[in-house]
Amino acid sequence: MGERFVVVPVDGGVVAGEGENLDTVEADPAPDTGGSSSRSAATGEGQETLEDSVFEAQDPNAVVPILEYNREPNKYGDGVPKENSPFINNTDNDKGNSYDGTNMALFEEEMDSNPMVSSLLNKLANYTNLTQGAQEHEEADDDEGPKKKTIKSPQMGTFMGVYLPCLQNILGVILFLRLTWIVGTAGILESLAIVGLCCSCTMLTAISMSAIATNGVVPAGGSYYMISRSLGPEFGGAVGLCFYLGTTFAGSMYILGTIEILLTYIVPKAAIFVAERKEDEVDALLNNMRVYGTCCLALMAVVVFVGVKYVNKLALVFLACVILSILAIYAGVIKTIFEPPYFPVCMLGNRTLQNHNFDKCLKTDIVDNLTVTTQLWKLFCDGTGLNATCNKYFDENNVTMVQGIPGLTSGVISENMWSKYGPLGMLVENKLTSYGGHDPSQDVYLPYVANDITTFFTLLVGIYFPSVTGIMAGSNRSGDLRDAQKSIPIGTILAIATTSFIYVTCVVLFGACIEGVLLRDKFGDSVKGNLVIGTLSWPSPWVIVIGSFFSCCGAGLQSLTGAPRLLQAIARDGIVPFLQVFGHGKANGEPTWALLLTAGICEIGILIASLDAVAPILSMFFLMCYLFVNLACAVQTLLRTPNWRPRFKYYHWALSFLGMSLCLALMFISSWYYAIVAMAIAGCIYKYIEYRGAEKEWGDGIRGLSLNAARYALIRLEEAPPHTKNWRPQLLVLLNLDSDQGVKHPRLLSFTTQLKAGKGLTIVGNVIEGTYLTKEAEAKKAEQNIKSSMSAERTKGFCHVVVSSNLRDGFSHLIQSAGLGGMKHNSVLMAWPGTWKQSNDPQSWRNFIETIRETTAAHQALLVAKNVDSFPTNQDRLGEGTIDVWWVVHDGGMLMLLPFLLRQHKVWRKCKMRIFTVAQMDDNSIQMKKDLQMFLYHLRLDAEVEVVEMQDNDISAFTYEKTLMMEQRSQMLKQMHLSRTEREREAQLIHDRNTASHATINDKADSGPERVHMTWTKDKLFTERNRNRECNTNVAVRDLFNMKPEWESLNQSNVRRMHTAIKLNEVVVNKSQGAHLVLLNMPGPPKNRGGDENYMEFLEVLLEGLNRALLVRGGGREVITIYS
Repeated sequence: MGERFVVVPVDGGVVAGEGENLDTVEADPAPDTGGSSSRSAATGEGQETLEDSVFEAQDPNAVVPILEYNREPNKYGDGVPKENSPFINNTDNDKGNSYDGTNMALFEEEMDSNPMVSSLLNKLANYTNLTQGAQEHEEADDDEGPKKKTIKSPQMGTFMGVYLPCLQNILGVILFLRLTWIVGTAGILESLAIVGLCCSCTMLTAISMSAIATNGVVPAGGSYYMISRSLGPEFGGAVGLCFYLGTTFAGSMYILGTIEILLTYIVPKAAIFVAERKEDEVDALLNNMRVYGTCCLALMAVVVFVGVKYVNKLALVFLACVILSILAIYAGVIKTIFEPPYFPVCMLGNRTLQNHNFDKCLKTDIVDNLTVTTQLWKLFCDGTGLNATCNKYFDENNVTMVQGIPGLTSGVISENMWSKYGPLGMLVENKLTSYGGHDPSQDVYLPYVANDITTFFTLLVGIYFPSVTGIMAGSNRSGDLRDAQKSIPIGTILAIATTSFIYVTCVVLFGACIEGVLLRDKFGDSVKGNLVIGTLSWPSPWVIVIGSFFSCCGAGLQSLTGAPRLLQAIARDGIVPFLQVFGHGKANGEPTWALLLTAGICEIGILIASLDAVAPILSMFFLMCYLFVNLACAVQTLLRTPNWRPRFKYYHWALSFLGMSLCLALMFISSWYYAIVAMAIAGCIYKYIEYRGAEKEWGDGIRGLSLNAARYALIRLEEAPPHTKNWRPQLLVLLNLDSDQGVKHPRLLSFTTQLKAGKGLTIVGNVIEGTYLTKEAEAKKAEQNIKSSMSAERTKGFCHVVVSSNLRDGFSHLIQSAGLGGMKHNSVLMAWPGTWKQSNDPQSWRNFIETIRETTAAHQALLVAKNVDSFPTNQDRLGEGTIDVWWVVHDGGMLMLLPFLLRQHKVWRKCKMRIFTVAQMDDNSIQMKKDLQMFLYHLRLDAEVEVVEMQDNDISAFTYEKTLMMEQRSQMLKQMHLSRTEREREAQLIHDRNTASHATINDKADSGPERVHMTWTKDKLFTERNRNRECNTNVAVRDLFNMKPEWESLNQSNVRRMHTAIKLNEVVVNKSQGAHLVLLNMPGPPKNRGGDENYMEFLEVLLEGLNRALLVRGGGREVITIYS
């Protein structure tokens, strides 16, 4: 179907000159269907002054695009086969008998397309349905929020600004305290796999990050800024907070590493808790970590609070410690080739012994030619004598000494190739010969080196991963770099390559130089409590101990410095309302409150106390952050956003997806339960920001993804007509505004919300009279007011304000062009023009009628609400009551569907549905009721059914009088330009005469016999029909002699229509006056435009006495089906 732009010139020529008018350029309308005119004459005369109609003249204030995007309307009747249904567009000739009387004359022009209900029910057996309907989509508008970041004066280059900070952050506590243990436990091959996995993950992330960082200027803010501006505030906030938590727990890990080095390797005697029994050693160590860790955290927090500048100045000192330590390791490895250091490991059989409480690795020693027992003997025997009772395994096995650092050329690498995982308490053993078995109940009390935790591959991945984090250090300093777009990629990738090389070589060298049992000795108990990696270093183990101590101190201080600033940046962005207090700080901008929160969270990690337990936690948060960096790059690359032009060219969406997949895999490999918790935290933050956070528009990729998804969905909707089962009212709500551009009838929006329940498409439209150039400000104001009202009434949808030379054309443009592609409205909702009789200008109600004609031509349903201000609000809860449906003609099932949709909303939930249908004298009302009940059963609708019979009564004198008054008033208004005062007096006079005449007729009617019969037999039916026909003939002949002379000139079509309106109104008011809502079929306007004012009078009479009424006109297609 073709698409085009239609330019509508308004009020002027090329330059909008005053006093000039051009004809409106309109799209060709759909062909005429349903007995209504398909094209309405453009009427430009006069200004609207109606108060209750959508066609009222309004002070222009609303927003519209200068170019209107229009599509040609769907032409269901032009080249597209119509539905094969007995309900719609059926041209059988056997329907004639069902409306040959005067009762349904108001609907007679539509009988060719909309059959009477009675004829519909006769054909239920042939009910079929073709695929047509509508799918639903809805989006929420996002307000723009400006955001500015200050950029510091750049000064640093690649080496100092990116490379060294990344190196310092990546190399750290895990390398010094756990890498030897990981190599011994997992073996060289699996350790290389762990290192390869983690380093590949960070390298792929660095490539994605480089692409994002070089796509324009990255202000200070680092990873949080990149993710939030690439993926939007929801993802940015969630991942930013995850990154914050990861950095905070990293601070905990570094502090725990600092205390572990202090208490285990520097001053072991400083321990407050000392285990009296060997099995209590682990608990004592953890308690010491908690006490000293808390003190260390407090001290570091004070340092950060008092002087951050000192932390930054000491950064180079801490970095020097790290580099010197690594150089000492490589120097020690080289030295082992010529002269391995002497660190003997004492073995009992094949078991490793803790070398704390004995000096000599001997059972007995010879002193002064006497054999005496050693300190080791006392640990395994109950006395010092040679005849003391000793541990059985001690008796049966010899004590031997093994060189802990055999050297690079010793060939020990072959023994360390394979993994040696084991459970908690498993003894560290080698391949020496041993006798006797294990006795776990006794072994736990003896000085063996054993596993302090259960070990397995995935655990080691989680413990090792923090040693490769820190790749964001360069991007976090983006505001300080001389050329961030050049420095960040080069510095970060070089740092990762350097650290990866260091880790890989360390894994191989450790496995090649150090004995396996010493590698698996986590705390160096077998070498008198020395740091295992320190035993390899040169010139002294203290180089590594002191270097790693200061390295962990520096890393902890930097974590406590960086995390509060990250939290402050998130808080100042305003996307997480409850965090805004943390955006404040000292006068110089230092984040005091954020530092307090960071210290509090950090304390949680310290109370956990185990480095091995804290490491997987921060692994989760960092992995989640890296995952979304990769996602951001992949999304931007695939969307080909015009603004996506990174200077870094060596990226690809496949690499980003690989990095993202690797991050996700590592999360679940490390710890599936931590991964779920971390994702749940991120998900909760995401939903919180989505529902409660400030709306930001940062040009993020997720918005671009939404646009692409919307475009794809719209194209798919165009591929095939939607099925009836998917049909729901997609509403165009025609609102009217007051002189201040305020919404006059907000209850119309409430009703829309109740009808839609947030589903499907809603477009709220308004027209401002004038030219867009002069009315732009008013249009924007009107749009803002409408959006505010929509928000207050919880109406989810779009606002569309059009400025047009006249209201008639404006509403025509809305009906034709609102929506896009398959997301177009199929129904129009508007308020009944309640004061049309008092209008100064007849053009107002003519516009109303032309809108009815246009919706019919466009195959759109029409809903007209009478007394809309009395409709319930969204806060109301209607009690027990009914929604009454008066089903006179079938026009697609809208009357059935609307009450069902309303009852889904809590306002109408307690209301019951009643369906009334009208039977003629020729119809079998009992059978009609049964058929209708069966039809409702198949539709799965719960409703009471009642068939109301309307007699073929003679046309009353009251009808003639009312028709006469209507025609006389119409003639008078055409011939005279009455003033407003005279019109009101005329209207009041007619009203008084109507009231008096109506009262007289009612008195006569009350005295007459009741002529409504609900039970019929076949014989009685024919007898009654013949009697009525004879009676009617006699009355008609008698009336000819009694007619007043002025009645003879009346249009008999108008008389019959008025008769229908009066009789139907009497029946409806009698049955449904107390209903909460009454739904009626809306008769179509006359084909002859000369009778438009009479049509309004017919509708007024039809609705008289009803409080809440909804006139419904179908769109010429089935909207409800009995099939699944």
